[in-house]
Amino acid sequence: MRKHTKVEIFNSQLSIIKMDATKNIRNFSIIAHIDHGKSTLADRLLELTKTVEVRQMHSQYLDMMDLEQERGITIKMQPVRMEYNGYILNLIDTPGHVDFSYEVSRSLAAVEGVILLVDGTKGIQAQTLAHLGQAQKQNKVIIAAVNKIDLPNARPEEIEEELKNLLGEDVEIFKISAKDGTNVDKLLDTVIEKVPSPKNSLSILDRALIFDSTYDSYKGVLAYVRVFNGSFKGGQKIKLIAQNKEAEIMEVGHFKPQLSVQKEIKEGEMGFIATGLKDPSLIRVGDTAVILNSESQFLDLKNYALEGYKDPRPVVFASLFPKDGGDFTNLKDALLKLKLSDAALTFELDSQEVLGRGFRCGFLGSLHMEIVLERLEREYNLSLITTTPSVSYEIILRNGEIQNIFSAADLPTSDRYLEIREPWVSLTLLSPSKYIGGILELLSYRRGVSKHTEYISEDRVEIFYEIPLAEIIVDFHDKLKSISSGYASLSYEFLELRKGDLIKLDILVAGEIVDALSRIVPSDQAQDEGKRVVDRLKELLPRQWFEVTLQAAIGGKIIARENIAALKKDVTSHMYGGDITRKMKLREKQKKGKKKMKERGRVDIPNSVFFELLKR
Repeated sequence: MRKHTKVEIFNSQLSIIKMDATKNIRNFSIIAHIDHGKSTLADRLLELTKTVEVRQMHSQYLDMMDLEQERGITIKMQPVRMEYNGYILNLIDTPGHVDFSYEVSRSLAAVEGVILLVDGTKGIQAQTLAHLGQAQKQNKVIIAAVNKIDLPNARPEEIEEELKNLLGEDVEIFKISAKDGTNVDKLLDTVIEKVPSPKNSLSILDRALIFDSTYDSYKGVLAYVRVFNGSFKGGQKIKLIAQNKEAEIMEVGHFKPQLSVQKEIKEGEMGFIATGLKDPSLIRVGDTAVILNSESQFLDLKNYALEGYKDPRPVVFASLFPKDGGDFTNLKDALLKLKLSDAALTFELDSQEVLGRGFRCGFLGSLHMEIVLERLEREYNLSLITTTPSVSYEIILRNGEIQNIFSAADLPTSDRYLEIREPWVSLTLLSPSKYIGGILELLSYRRGVSKHTEYISEDRVEIFYEIPLAEIIVDFHDKLKSISSGYASLSYEFLELRKGDLIKLDILVAGEIVDALSRIVPSDQAQDEGKRVVDRLKELLPRQWFEVTLQAAIGGKIIARENIAALKKDVTSHMYGGDITRKMKLREKQKKGKKKMKERGRVDIPNSVFFELLKR
């Protein structure tokens, strides 16, 4: 029998020590389609583990932003540390909307298992399948539960069967009510039983994966981390491998769920590191933080980087300009800080003659864009002008060059390019079969191409389509919900770029082209779209003291026109009787004044108008 070397014996002993240190740690996420009860379940877990005092408890406790509370949806993943029956439980609550799926993928890299939650009234939805697929790809332990069994229209047995068809007949399916706490304790016991403790690693370096971050005015960037090796303490020096930046740790701590300062965060745990860095661009989600010591200073640290994340692919683009040009720097600082907590947000410098300097921003969808804009206005007190959201197009120029554009304003004149290519996606829809007629009609109107259809049960159908991304980024989801009485759901993935018969549609307000309203549209829909936009603008724009002309144009040719009548004020109302000629002079003076206002006047278009115009 071969004798073990001293190194092998040491590593074996080290492994036993590490296993003992992490054996009572469980890291897990809750994943589900939107509105299936993730945040409510998190509330019950906080109560069950006595993490939050009863007097402080409120619904959606982990939804920290006002926007989340107001909209009733989770926008940001939120970690929390719970202690229960001698175990440390690190939970990450995740969003369910398709626009925030990147938050889910990042949370999965920091955990060993997930609770897959399904609404007991609605059953399996599109994002249920999308999130499940991500968890399975990463080999996470999956614990399935049917929620909302307390509701009178719940179908727990039927949905349990759907889940078993999906996960296997031998899989235990829990039936719970996150609202009243039914069987939540049994679910948590199973998490402790089945989710493995953090894997051991024999790395000689103290390493942690940055899965999220935020900004503190006093402590600088706060990196949210999962410690994979060793421990992290205040006063230690760290290096961010990807960014090649060093920093000294100000303090570390846990999520309870508020930030709680501790002496150290240990292997297998989640926590935060206050870096002291004041430049938000120095921190990158997916980077590896390493303790600098006598072992690490002579190593090529790039070889020790933990597996990070794929960069998210923005699908919706819009340019943001401050109404006050002096706010440009404030906008830049705000975007840098927002990106810390929203890794999917991208931005680069943009400049337009009329609107001045701003930033072209990339988003994961229209809801993501709305949330970012609201946060910029609320949290940073910025007043912004937003261009019409668009997708990224590829332009083949006549000289053979390829150019990427993100808005209609960037499109060259038709004599300079050969073709326009637009992004297409593979679309998956889940719906009760009785709504299939209306859904197929909507897909056809939006230029969709049918691939195939599958029945997952007697009355539930899965529809697979290919469709231009531009057709689904704005109001498609609302239309789908309306047609299906709220029961249909969708998910999509980028497919490829395809040649499209597309042209630029310009919108003129008071004789001036408004770049922010210009759009790229299918040529056979341009006439109807132009008429729709000017008609809608007439309804939405506030009246001025002068007449405002609204026009839609293609290549300088006007294809639609409407007028907004001027506000009227009786300039003779203060006069009682008197010479009629005096009244006529006053009215003539008013008329000339309005003419001058029309010549010089500029119409201020509220941001709300831009969003309303997108709805079809």
